This record gives sequence, structure tokens and C-alpha cells, in this order.
Amino acid sequence: MEKGKSYLTWTIRIIISFLFIVSAVAKMYPSPYFAISTFEVKQLYPLGFSEIIAPWFSRILIGIELALGILILQNNFLRKLIIPVTILLLAVFVGHLSYVTFLSGGNSGNCGCFGELIPMTPIEAIIKNIVAIFLLLYLFYLLPKTNDKNNFWIVSGITLATIISIFLLAPIKKITNDFVVSPIENVVSDTISTENIAPIVKDSVFTAVKVDSVKKVLPTKIEEVISTTEPKKIKSGYAKLFPKIDSGRKTLCFFVPGCDHCRTAAKELTELKQKNANFPEILIIFMNEEADLIPAFFKETGAEYPYKIIEIIPFWNALGTGKDTPGVKYLWNGNTYKYYNGITDNKFNPTDYQELINKPFSELKK
Repeated sequence: MEKGKSYLTWTIRIIISFLFIVSAVAKMYPSPYFAISTFEVKQLYPLGFSEIIAPWFSRILIGIELALGILILQNNFLRKLIIPVTILLLAVFVGHLSYVTFLSGGNSGNCGCFGELIPMTPIEAIIKNIVAIFLLLYLFYLLPKTNDKNNFWIVSGITLATIISIFLLAPIKKITNDFVVSPIENVVSDTISTENIAPIVKDSVFTAVKVDSVKKVLPTKIEEVISTTEPKKIKSGYAKLFPKIDSGRKTLCFFVPGCDHCRTAAKELTELKQKNANFPEILIIFMNEEADLIPAFFKETGAEYPYKIIEIIPFWNALGTGKDTPGVKYLWNGNTYKYYNGITDNKFNPTDYQELINKPFSELKK
């Protein structure tokens, strides 16, 4: 009987340990700084965390998650501290997710529990956390009171080590001005070359390609109805990146160099541009994540476009709260008339975009 009870307690401990360790590691996938920064912008900023507090809170939280995943497997302060703290943390997560679900009026999006590695809806996460709480309560009941050891240095040492390791894996970077443009630009030819496209760093923004390499192929029939009447010019907020963006019609894209969906959207835009001599100029804002893949991005896309590279957090801020990549905006004199983003209901639709850009100003709605 005691042997069976021991097997059961260890099974529960391993399950809880696995959940917490995977949760911590997943929040650092595919790379620690990128993943943690994304977690901050998508999960912490909406809760009211400032850009100063969020980087500290996120790393400490992930460090504590990792520590609890390890500490649940040892016996020091297990019943007195580790299990109660773990239950409390899970209860806070349940409360937060319930609140978010209530505010959003639905069960969409990724709760961020397992980062981008294992997308999970808020309801799924709530169920997972409630099951874990019940398992921990049962574990607390099964463990004998005399089982606890009292070496606090082991508990504090493991906790401190995991928190410091997160800060070492993803050091906090100073967030500079979102749109500081480098005074130096590389001009590349139509031939794609990794050497020529090497970005130049300047604060949070890099500058590179200044050539649109798409060869315009005029179709035999151009069915375009574009009125000479234009909207009043306004400031889009992107002029520090692209000085002429608020003049005329522009296609502004938010892409991640290694993102397959972004590459697909870019290829679709290239195909549209090749068939339309009056296609709105394509400009790209790249996230500074795997920027070395930009040459491969353009090679797969089939054309090169003017682009800037900005740091991860400024990129998410520029993309907009609740928005995801790939992002494609239709701008006319600084006015936004369409904003595609993500890979679900509002994803980029080339057929819809072609119809949209053919509409005269009188038929457009902001």
C-alpha cells in the first residue's frame, strides 16, 4: 500500500514538474530575448505593466516557474512552502485568464502559458491549471507531514540560480527611440547578395535596401478605376522610417525574416505588383529577429523592396496591440484604409487587396 502511495505521489510530482519546466522553457522559444519580449508585449503590456517593469517581471516570473518545476521534485519545505506557492501561482493564473476571457467576450488567441511553442486558448489554460491545482491538493494530502526537510539554502539557491539564468539567457536591453533612422543606407542591385544587404545598426533601427526590383509587367488589359481625387494628407507616424510614406499610395508591411507566413504574403504582393503598373509602393518594416535571413527572404519573395529593421519590442508596438504578423497596411496620403494582420480571419488576402487598391477615393472607407 505504501509502495503504491509512493508511486502515486511521484507520478503527480513529475507531472507538475514537467508542466512548469515546459512552461518556462516554452516562453523562451524560439530564442530567449525574442520570446520573452513577445510575451511582455502581448501578455504584460495589456495588463498595465510599463516598459520598465515588464522586462524584470517577465524574467523573474519565468525563473520562478522553472524553480518550482525543479523544487517540486525535492523534499525541502515541500509541504510548508513549495506546494502552497505553486497552488497560489496557478490560482493567480486562473484568475487572470478568467478576467481576460470575460473582457474579450470569447476564447480566442494564445494565452501565452506555453509561449508560441504550444498555443493554448484561455479556456484550455484555465482547465489545465485547475487540474494541476487539484493534483497539488491531492499531493499535499498524500505526503506525510514528517516528509519535509528544512534546508532553506537549497530552496533559495535553486530559485536564485534559475532567475539569474533567465537574465543571462535574455539580458534586458535598453529600448531606444522606436523610429531612429540610420544616416547611412546600403543601396543594392537587383542581384541579391548577402554581402550587399548586411544591415547597419543605429540604435533600435537598421537601414538597408533602397531598391524596388520588381519588373513591372503590363497586362494586356488594365482594369483600374483610380480617381484623381485623393484624401487629405495626414501623418501616419512612420515618416521617420520612410520620409515619403505620407505622400501617395503605399503598401506598408510588417514582416519577420524567418516567418513562412510573411514570406507567403510577400510573394503574393510581388505577384500583384508584377501585373499592376500602378501598384502602391511596397515598404517593409522587419523585426530584428534572424535579420541575417533577409537575403533569403527576398530571394524567395522574388523581389527586393525598401526596408528598415527595428528592434523586437518597438516592432510589436509599431504593429499594434493585439496584432500579429504578417501585417500589411494600405496607406494613402498617410491614411490607413486597410490593415491585414495575422494568419486567421484578418490575414492578407491578395484578391481583396487587388480590388481595394483599384477603388477610387470616393469608394474607400477608413
